[in-house]
Amino acid sequence: MPAAMLNAMLNWLLVFVPLTIALEFLHPEAHTWIFLSACLSVIPLAGILGHATEQIASRLGEGIGGLLNATFGNAAELIIAIAALQRGLYDVVKASLTGSIIGNVLLVFGLSAFCGGMKFKKQKFNQTAASAQAVLLTLASVGLIVPAAFHHLQNYGAHDRENRLGLDIAVVLLLTYVAHLVFSLYTHKTLFAGNGEAEAEHGEKPANLVRAVITLALATAAIAWISEILVGSVQEAAKSFGMTEVFVGVIVVAIIGNAAEHSTAVMAAMKNRMELSFGVAVGSSIQIALLVAPLLVILSHFIGPRPMDLAFSPAEVLAIFLAILITGQVAQDGETNWLEGAQLLAVYVILAIVFYFLPEVAKA
Repeated sequence: MPAAMLNAMLNWLLVFVPLTIALEFLHPEAHTWIFLSACLSVIPLAGILGHATEQIASRLGEGIGGLLNATFGNAAELIIAIAALQRGLYDVVKASLTGSIIGNVLLVFGLSAFCGGMKFKKQKFNQTAASAQAVLLTLASVGLIVPAAFHHLQNYGAHDRENRLGLDIAVVLLLTYVAHLVFSLYTHKTLFAGNGEAEAEHGEKPANLVRAVITLALATAAIAWISEILVGSVQEAAKSFGMTEVFVGVIVVAIIGNAAEHSTAVMAAMKNRMELSFGVAVGSSIQIALLVAPLLVILSHFIGPRPMDLAFSPAEVLAIFLAILITGQVAQDGETNWLEGAQLLAVYVILAIVFYFLPEVAKA
């Protein structure tokens, strides 16, 4: 019954999709209403995307399902970032990347562990696979901390050296992500496969794979369109709400962009499919840090007004480091409960409060 009610609510929110498009073409000056409508539009589309991914996971395994959800779920963040990149809004780009990383490991994984823990006393996932992903997250934090340290320790003004440093590190991160794909999908794919016991317990009918893939592609395309509209209104909307662009990027845009991961991960956890839930939440953060961020650095040399570096602000670097640190501690034993989920959510709320009160800082 809860799942049916949730689907009904999501279907009702689909009315905001044509409303957002109509507002964009008929009243392009109504930035606040366009922003709110676009946010509400992404939620049901992300729910459809998440359901399609869950069906694919039931046919292809938890590991591939989690990877597909992370990939298609991050399409929204990538489109938002590219649209902001073309406009030269690099602070918004970096803020949305930061928000996606901490949002997935703290909010998505935390809410999944909490909701699943309220139904099941203890939920387990593969400890070795979790450890490998935790190490990747740590490596990603190193890739972001080093450019930030270089930026603040060097003599300001050497932008060419920063751009070259960012580009070189981006290539290393991309190669690391390729190695992760080989590890998780080929050499050690059994660690990420799941056990399929939870699915069998519910006696669900086998999913139509072709239909699920088509639905996945259509939902992703719709999210991409709405996300581009959302970016065009984010600056004016932030001003009208009295929020900084950093807060909107780190918290608001990231939550909306992560709606797909939210729906899939939480529903999977409530079905005791923690292998899929963990893979979606943490795998999405890995993909943002090791794939999306490096790609944006490379793309900025071609589509941006100037190259983008990897020098995140001290607040963003600290938030990423703390989020990865506590997530690694929670995941190291290969099991979760509702209290650990509550603790992850508490850290996310603390960081959100900090970013809300953090003033806009002029870039050196």
